[in-house]
Amino acid sequence: MTVSVFDLFSIGIGPSSSHTVGPMRAAKRFAVALAESDRLTEVTRIRAELFGSLGATGHGHGSYNAVLLGLEGEDPETVDTTSGPRRAAEAVTERNLLLAGKHRIPFNGDTDLVLHRRKTLPFHPNGMTFTAWSGDDVVDSRTYYSIGGGFVLDDDGSGSPAVVPDPTPVPYPFRTGTELLDLCTEHNLPISRIALANEVARRPEHEVRAGLLRIWSVMAECVRNGCATTGVLPGGLRVRRRAAELNEKLIAESDTAASDEAPSVRDPLAAMDWVTLWALAVNEENASGGRVVTAPTNGAAGIIPAVLHYAVRFVPGIDDAAIVDYLLVAGALGSIYQQTASISGAEVGCQGEVGTACSMAAGALAELLGGSPEQVENAAEIGMEHHLGLTCDPVGGLVQIPCIERNAVASVKAITAARLALRGDGRHTVSLDKVIKTMMQTGADMKIKYKETARGGLAVNIVEC
Repeated sequence: MTVSVFDLFSIGIGPSSSHTVGPMRAAKRFAVALAESDRLTEVTRIRAELFGSLGATGHGHGSYNAVLLGLEGEDPETVDTTSGPRRAAEAVTERNLLLAGKHRIPFNGDTDLVLHRRKTLPFHPNGMTFTAWSGDDVVDSRTYYSIGGGFVLDDDGSGSPAVVPDPTPVPYPFRTGTELLDLCTEHNLPISRIALANEVARRPEHEVRAGLLRIWSVMAECVRNGCATTGVLPGGLRVRRRAAELNEKLIAESDTAASDEAPSVRDPLAAMDWVTLWALAVNEENASGGRVVTAPTNGAAGIIPAVLHYAVRFVPGIDDAAIVDYLLVAGALGSIYQQTASISGAEVGCQGEVGTACSMAAGALAELLGGSPEQVENAAEIGMEHHLGLTCDPVGGLVQIPCIERNAVASVKAITAARLALRGDGRHTVSLDKVIKTMMQTGADMKIKYKETARGGLAVNIVEC
């Protein structure tokens, strides 16, 4: 397995893993490379160019500020989500940049950070190039690609750079769903144990468990913040934050139901309202640039935590060990998508983001509910199959409409997929690998305007409504 669960679940900031987290990481990587080459103090000018989807929706997705902060040495996991935007604005107004946090250079916001709305680099739609000068001489120039989920690839000149495999030998390597199921059958192990053994090959088990529980704590804190914050989301659409008001209503209704002795007046689907709330809370936090966990992307960050909140709240016996198992299974399924397909909305549309997250959550919940590896694979397949063809058409280039509600709907769909799979015996016609292959083919056929460019679908029709 070349992709660790800690690569798929990384702590960052909103609103987008590929457009905010990735560009910040790439910019920091370039600044660090300059510092390590001992030529940092020679630099008199930096120029950053964002292409394709990054250029088309860079302002709405926070890419502009992310690049500025990354060039100053900030990291998505630790950057202050409150002061960061202010510092980026100061760099523009004061016309200077503290490169790598050490070397101050002039900066012109109009010419030194360019968003190309109609130009795309050949390998991937999320491409960016950084160039550093000393006077008229180029000190260094590098191209990076943000391929989804915060993953960043260096352009190695091959024309097809790839995720560098982790050289650590793991006991149960797999790339596909079929390979994963074969390992489970051969060793009589559930998917969570396969995934745990591979993670333990990289770090001690107590660190794996502690790390995943920290991921869960950040997810839970994101939900709490979303449930406590009112107001309007930034960006100009004036989208109202709904999670806090919904939270208050559900608490009031729960108190009433608890004191009511007539079961007939209770809503048997009330749990789904809570699932909706938790997904909305995460994605409103993401849309406001708050601290979130890529799961596996920011645009789909609400689904996996919402479904896990459902399990903790409504499924008996869910303890820390079960939470770790859930994240391990989700990570194992996500690694298949990362290795054999794509989780980038700019490459395959929202089926690669929300569809993948739904698939991961469905499979993970299925194991928590007692499902066999075959039922887990079935649940993951159902989660993706019914997202095939889903476009990525953010209105105004913002991760708000339809993204926030889309996470809520997909969270409920993930629970349905898990429960449907558990009603069967694991045998089904369409395998997970086949549906992943179909997703990639569908993404290749999808017009570019439906792949995170804000030039098709709701992104243009909402203006007419």
